[in-house]
Amino acid sequence: GVKPGDHVAIWATNVPQWFITFWATTKIGAVLVTVNTAYKIHEAEYLLRQSDTHTLVMIDGHKDSDYVAVIKELCPELETAETGRPLHTKRLPFLRNIITIDSRQKGCLTWDEAFAMAKRVPREEVYRRAMSISKNDVCNMQYTSGTTGFPKGVMLTHYNVVNNGKNIGDCMDLSTADRMLVQVPMFHCFGMVLAMTAAMTHGATLTPLPAFSPRLSLAAISQEQITCCHGVPTMFIAMLGHEDFPKTDFSQMRTGIMAGSPCPVKVMEDVVEKMNMREITIVYGQTESSPGCTQSRVDDALELRVNTVGRALPGVECKIVDPKTGEDLPDGENGEFVARGYNIMKGYYKMPEATAAAIDENGWLHTGDLARRDANGYFQITGRIKDMIIRGGENIYPKEIEDFIYTHPKVQDVQVIGVPDKGYGEEIMACVILKAGMTMDAAEIQGYVRSHMAKHKTPRYVDFVTEFPMNAAGKILKYKMREQAIEKFNL
Repeated sequence: GVKPGDHVAIWATNVPQWFITFWATTKIGAVLVTVNTAYKIHEAEYLLRQSDTHTLVMIDGHKDSDYVAVIKELCPELETAETGRPLHTKRLPFLRNIITIDSRQKGCLTWDEAFAMAKRVPREEVYRRAMSISKNDVCNMQYTSGTTGFPKGVMLTHYNVVNNGKNIGDCMDLSTADRMLVQVPMFHCFGMVLAMTAAMTHGATLTPLPAFSPRLSLAAISQEQITCCHGVPTMFIAMLGHEDFPKTDFSQMRTGIMAGSPCPVKVMEDVVEKMNMREITIVYGQTESSPGCTQSRVDDALELRVNTVGRALPGVECKIVDPKTGEDLPDGENGEFVARGYNIMKGYYKMPEATAAAIDENGWLHTGDLARRDANGYFQITGRIKDMIIRGGENIYPKEIEDFIYTHPKVQDVQVIGVPDKGYGEEIMACVILKAGMTMDAAEIQGYVRSHMAKHKTPRYVDFVTEFPMNAAGKILKYKMREQAIEKFNL
């Protein structure tokens, strides 16, 4: 019963059903809503409600997230629901179907049952729907939490996704001779666009791993004669340091993308030399730009590929502006990176104010990232205007964690900051002011967050303080907090 424009959520790792659901959904003009595999009940309920999800396709769970338990709690009506009939649940009013991949659950269709129903749909009907799609229709919604707290549904169109994937594949010289290892999650643009769509537009072969594991990745590289491998820096670091690394066959390896967080120069050099990835590239962008804005090319000098994020992709305008005045800045000066072109999102779902804040009246997407451009058009990302934390390629927004820690009965005030970490690039620190007369330890805060939010949002460090550094206007100075934390914890 999925119609054009309906929202189909996929809550799964990189299993074959993920790819099938993507193509089935987009082919008939429906919208695929991607769900982070680490989500727990608090985040899943918000996403499924805010996105008006009509159909949910899910596995039973991943790591410490039990999806079946979450859905049973959100939809107690499943106990008495008749399988195959549209659902009506109080907490998720738009939800009509749940399709389970791994097991049979009350009120849900199994993947095999859904597949059998598909066989009854005339092929002509599928073609008819495919023909009626406009290239500017939304095909995908990715949730990205902003500094404004609640996650926002980034609406990407067919035109955004296909062209960005095609351009990125062009920059890597992909062809039918390439075999790409997909170890990055498909629920991110990194997997969905930089891997799947880039491969699809060039006829390359995909080898997906359900979830990242350095051992499995190295085994796949040897067995499948992989030529192309994507990853965030922490993935490459884990592979380089793994005991199976010396016996891995990298002879066919050629290219790939390192992205997701700033790429350490040493790691780039090691990947080029030790993994034979002499044509590795870097992509920079964000979900709102589907996601690529700039990319280094395979024939760029190694020094440029290591120290910059490359040049603007074809069809994308990129420039550096003064964050306060919006005036264009000359080459070599630090300012905000803004982009405009075919790749910019349609907007945030049901959030017109947030959309207007991100994309100005001239169509420029304001990234909130600090960068500078050299005379040859190569960009260097130098920092963030906002205080987002990037931990191992995952964007973590302090406000979301702060808002949750505030709900602890012993907490009076809290600020969450990113502090340097050798392994992940950054780690999370919560600076907590307790209510008068209260005592608690770091483990209590960590356990509280871990039981209600995704594991990677749990603070690694907790600092109990009596006040926060502020300026004269009463604005909390997070950079000062970072400086103090680095000194106090020897980071």
